[in-house]
This record gives sequence, structure tokens and C-alpha cells, in this order.
Amino acid sequence: MTDRTIPADGIGMHLYTMRDVLTEDYPGTLHRLAGIGYRTVGVSGRFGHSAADIRRFADDAGLRIVLEHVGYPRLTDDWDGALDDVRTLGGQWIVVPSLPAELRTPDGFREAAAAFNKAGETARQAGLKLLFHNHGHDFDEVDGQVLFDILLDEVEPDLLGFELDLYWVVNGGKDPADYFRGHPGRFPALHVKDMAADGSWEDVGAGTLDFPAMFAHAESGGVEQWLVEHDAPADPWVSATTSYQALANMRY
Repeated sequence: MTDRTIPADGIGMHLYTMRDVLTEDYPGTLHRLAGIGYRTVGVSGRFGHSAADIRRFADDAGLRIVLEHVGYPRLTDDWDGALDDVRTLGGQWIVVPSLPAELRTPDGFREAAAAFNKAGETARQAGLKLLFHNHGHDFDEVDGQVLFDILLDEVEPDLLGFELDLYWVVNGGKDPADYFRGHPGRFPALHVKDMAADGSWEDVGAGTLDFPAMFAHAESGGVEQWLVEHDAPADPWVSATTSYQALANMRY
């Protein structure tokens, strides 16, 4: 461990964490997140607002939108429109959050890899970068092949990066640091989500994951954004505050 800290403009909130309060007051939620100290957000769900509305809310709050989650079916259903929306938001990454259950096989992942090569090229032409967000089952091993690794191996690095969800990597039996070291530059964004002793979700810094050990290799991984996420916070504002402070004070 050194005295490195996460850059202030690299600490963000993935807005799935705040979905309950966003439904009540989207612009107010963004202002309050900025007041805690967050500089960036990842969009997950519009809650009836247009991309232009959300961009305006973020601008007013002094927050920068870095990405939006877009479902896998959009790859073939108005992908150009999805790219236009992310550009309207001001984002740099368009993120597919998961694969359909029927594709969770080696052949399915190879089918997805082919789709990502094509969609990633279109994204690049639009000035964006396509990312994939993992879950634990993506690290299942089938016939000696880790499913997630198929995407790493079969999609061109300049056409697909990854928003690595640290909780789900560990849940899947892998070490994020190994991926940072083994595949330099592929992981521009993280979901920083902690794990409780019983395996459930926890606020960042209050769980069992050794984030400093992971982040020691983040530079190799190409990490630019550390986005807080908690899938089911008891109080989203307590979680947001606790998690921000843990990241802002972390040394690695």
C-alpha cells in the first residue's frame, strides 16, 4: 500500500443505488449527491425523464454523467438512438449491464462477443466506448472456459471495455486484481460494491472486500471511475455518505 488516493473527480455514484429517491425527486437527488462530494454519476433508469432532462439536472447539480446502462436488446433495436442518448447525457461509455439468461453458455458468450464487436465499432464511430458490466455467474467455468474470459479474448480491446463490478467478481470466485494485471487498460470504470460477512451487500468500507489490494493494480487496469453501488441499501443516503467517505479517505 502507498499513499495514493482516488482522484476526487473519479469518485461517482451509480444511480441504481438511489432509484427509490430518484423516483420522487431526480434533480434534488443529484444536488444532494453533489453536496456529499460526488463528482460523477452513472445513469441507470430514466424514471420518465428524457436524456436531455437528465443532462440538465446533472449540469445544474455540477455533476458529470460518465455512462448509461442500456439493455442488451438495444444492440439490434435502435442502437444508433441509444448512442445518441448517451451523447446527449454527455457520457463517454455506453454499458450493457448483463446478457440474457439464454446466452450464459460458451456459445452464447461467443454470440455476444460477435455482437459486441459490431456494436463497439458503431459506438467508436459515434465517439463513445462500449462497456460490459459483469455479474457473478459470468465467471462460471464451462468445459474449462471461464465465460467472462470469452469476451476478453474475442472482442477487440478498442471495441469493448468493462465496467467491472468488484462485488460480483469476488462472488464469482475471482480476484479483480488478477484481471487488472492480466488485461491492462480494459477496465475504465468500476462498480465499488462491498460484501457483508454473510455474502450480502454492504456499504463501501463497511464490508469484507480488500479494496486497497484491488486498487493497487487499478492503474494497470486503466481505471478512471470508481462508481459506488449498493443493490439494496436500507437508507440510500446513509449508504451514499458512508461509501463516499470511505473512498475519499482510502489509501492504496
